[in-house]
Amino acid sequence: MTHAQTILEVRTPGRGLHEITREVADFVRGSGIRTGLLTVFCRHTSASLLIQENADPSATRDLVAWLGRLAPDGDPAHTHTAEGPDDMPAHLRAAVTSTSETIPVVDGALALGTWQGLFVAEHRTRAHRRSIVLHLTGE
Repeated sequence: MTHAQTILEVRTPGRGLHEITREVADFVRGSGIRTGLLTVFCRHTSASLLIQENADPSATRDLVAWLGRLAPDGDPAHTHTAEGPDDMPAHLRAAVTSTSETIPVVDGALALGTWQGLFVAEHRTRAHRRSIVLHLTGE
């Protein structure tokens, strides 16, 4: 059993879904592992990871809009507002999405479906640098 690991630094321009499929696929290809399991982990509480459609940008726009309706900025019921009106909503949006994804590796490539892509979901309104841990186990 072989392991490969790296940390991917992702600069987000602000709220939205930011695709990282290509960068993650490059890591897998460069690892030399042909069959295995990739764990992708987001080291933040106001950002998350999603596997979503990457063919039509309206799908990601609609998802971001839905998350906004689910946890709107500036809700007066929120007491955790130390970093602004998007602080608690960002944590809520991260709570209903995922901090990790697991993707099989088949023939040295991510076993994603035709229309699937891997995205960092930035839930804050301003730009951030997000740290994403990639850990691949296989042979």
